[in-house]
Amino acid sequence: MRTTRQPIGDALTVPGDKSITHRALMLAALAPGTSQVRGPLTSLDARSTARVLRALGAEISALRHGADVTVEGRARFSAPARPLDCGNSGTTARLLLGLLAAHPFEARVTGDRSLRHRPMARIAEPLAQMGATFEPPAERLPLAITGGRLRPTQWTLPVASAQIKSALLLAGMAGDVAVMLNEPAPSRDHTERLLRRFGYIVEAGEGVVHFAPTGRLEPFELDVPGDVSSAAFVAAAGVLGGFEVAVEGVGLNPGRTGWLEVIARMGCPVDVESRGDAGGEPTGTLVVTPTLLRATDIAAAEVPSLIDELPILACLAARAEGTSRFHGLAELRVKESDRLTLLAENLTLVGATARVEGDDLVVEGSDVPLAGIVGTEGDHRIAMAFQVLGLAPGCAITVDDPGCADVSFPGFAATLADLEARR
Repeated sequence: MRTTRQPIGDALTVPGDKSITHRALMLAALAPGTSQVRGPLTSLDARSTARVLRALGAEISALRHGADVTVEGRARFSAPARPLDCGNSGTTARLLLGLLAAHPFEARVTGDRSLRHRPMARIAEPLAQMGATFEPPAERLPLAITGGRLRPTQWTLPVASAQIKSALLLAGMAGDVAVMLNEPAPSRDHTERLLRRFGYIVEAGEGVVHFAPTGRLEPFELDVPGDVSSAAFVAAAGVLGGFEVAVEGVGLNPGRTGWLEVIARMGCPVDVESRGDAGGEPTGTLVVTPTLLRATDIAAAEVPSLIDELPILACLAARAEGTSRFHGLAELRVKESDRLTLLAENLTLVGATARVEGDDLVVEGSDVPLAGIVGTEGDHRIAMAFQVLGLAPGCAITVDDPGCADVSFPGFAATLADLEARR
């Protein structure tokens, strides 16, 4: 488990932030005129968002690696001629429903097999209260939504979820109505930051988010920072592989950096250098130095700020000294897979000791060699986490579907190969 410091050399970059890319494309599609999104994520999920927005009337240039995206937006969407296929992207589906709720036509929304199993009632219920109608009752995709004139709403979120919150804020924006939300814990605030840019009032504090429709969408230019969730996998590769890693241009939204605090507790120093700003989001260069890892407990209150990094944190815990407990992971059960069960099963499969207790995950760390073929169920974060775990000394881990990483991190395998070649 002890690692030695071997500087990796030049700083790396990671693809553009997935959450910000989705939101920027959606707002640009409703901003009448030409908008420019620089450095967006070009993954399968981002392409799903672009595809459904084109079907609604926006003109969006191709999402290609290294290319900026131009969006010719329009003030209102047009009724789609075919079902809106969101692919694997839950963010696309849920935020899209919020926007569609304010448009007076029927649209059918669907997705791939994984997305069709994810819960949608938590979005549909408040949108129905605002005035949208759903057929059939919206427990799962596929569904049809008919929007129209919306009513102001007050809603208590059942879980801390930026997707639910954003769907309702976007409905308020598109429908020109006020929204007040009670959330059990803070979640990432990318939507709020972007809406404020256009003059909308969004106030948050003491568990309440107030939105007032005081703004107006205009064409814009936006720089998308590197995805901090993707950076977590690169950083973990350095920790397990025994080399220092620097990742530059990473978005450091306070609602997304919980994993940095966790690995610091595990004994791994993290320095943030070259702080700056991109698109209204704080940015910086992360420098992670490998060291002896120790076990930690993650409280349920921390989970919203590191929900996407839990798979890689669990894999780090498998190589730490002591027993780690991850509390309150119920939301992992409704991700692209049942991530909670899949993490425990795959850690056990490769030779680690892990178990699920209620909604908690318990991982006993060790330095025994780990090996096996991991079943991902097409879940990109499971695939990336176990590929990184395979870099630890003495480990020989492969995954059954490495290509599913393209959902959020195009070129992930090439990035890992580059890291291995440079260490």
